[in-house]
Amino acid sequence: MIFAMRNEQLEAALAKYAAVENDYVKALKEKGLKFSEPHEADNRIAGLRSQLAERGAQFKNAGASIVVGWQSKACVECTGSGGSETFSTTFKCHRDCYFCFNHNQADYEKFFREGCPWEEGLERSARENQGKLACIGLTGGEPLLNLDDSVRFLERAQEAFPGAHMRMYTSGDLLTEEGAARLRDAGLQEIRFSVKDFDPEDLQERVLEAMALAKRYIPDVMVEMPVIPGTGERMRELMRRFNEIGIDGINMLEFCFPFCNWEEFDKRGLVVRNPPFDVMYDYGYSGGLPIAGSEELILELMLWGMDEGLDYGMHYCSLDNKHRSEMRQMNERGARIHPCFSFDEGDFFLKTAKVFGEDRALARRVLEACGCRNFLENGNEGSLSFPLSFASQLKGVDVVPMESICVLEKDESGSYLREVGIVPALP
Repeated sequence: MIFAMRNEQLEAALAKYAAVENDYVKALKEKGLKFSEPHEADNRIAGLRSQLAERGAQFKNAGASIVVGWQSKACVECTGSGGSETFSTTFKCHRDCYFCFNHNQADYEKFFREGCPWEEGLERSARENQGKLACIGLTGGEPLLNLDDSVRFLERAQEAFPGAHMRMYTSGDLLTEEGAARLRDAGLQEIRFSVKDFDPEDLQERVLEAMALAKRYIPDVMVEMPVIPGTGERMRELMRRFNEIGIDGINMLEFCFPFCNWEEFDKRGLVVRNPPFDVMYDYGYSGGLPIAGSEELILELMLWGMDEGLDYGMHYCSLDNKHRSEMRQMNERGARIHPCFSFDEGDFFLKTAKVFGEDRALARRVLEACGCRNFLENGNEGSLSFPLSFASQLKGVDVVPMESICVLEKDESGSYLREVGIVPALP
């Protein structure tokens, strides 16, 4: 950002956040990770997004989610007001995918050996949510390794949350006719299959057959899979097959590095997107870091799918979208924390506007003349905060308003606001 006149306080604030981003990337490079050039695909991605918007795609959660056609109720509620929670009965799996992020989960080794305490989890969630959640998910590991546990989970979940939409994630190759019938009778309403690009053809065919089988029993049948750069041709073949089977929708996930098995990513020529996050923060989601090229390929596939006339819904679920639910849970409770702050219904951060240094006096005079009465002074950083809704009043004024992005954190002493980034408040 170039300023007409020096604004040392604003420059210092921008430098602070640039250093956070640079230090983060530098530390990971020192561990052997490789990154793309900063912002190298931004223009290409913006062009693809623009094409999708022109053709009627829905952009949700500040653009982190893009939908064409049908969308799962569970995906809607991921960041919705009805509430959604996902549980595991086990972390065991008969597959060994190099990109699996279960290793990032707390107590992974223990739950792999002993199974997950899902009964306790359901009881805790029922108390906290007073038996009201719109959606419940069952994942793993692989839930079909122990069908009895999966059936028991679904039955108990229905008791704890009457009327909740029930879904399950599976690799799919263990599904049988008997299993599909039992899952249906236990209340399963949606099943999501993961198709692995690197699986041998006979195993992929087995999963495709299981999808067709599921169509006879489960109301909503989906594919949910990460899209790996360089797999465009095979993805188009698979997406045509999905159409023949008659699935309801596909969730195309941004492919991520889960902080383990970097050698597998490296030997495939994959690199991490740079910067990895639009807003740098220590997110709780265990998915890891986005791989460069995945988003670009997904957007291309969505446009191709529209040209192809595919009958099922398509949803791009970015890594940022995975973070949205966490941000809503953390920040929505602070929606009225102070008149200067507002809760962004798009990306779910708490936000205020700021000016720095010598811009403060002029900005305050203009804003007060426009009816603004709420301000916060920060003498340490030399800033003046005011409601973001008033930022447009400074257009054409010789000041530089910034948008301050914040998270409502808490510790043993209580809740507090933490600023995690600043960006220009005006286009």
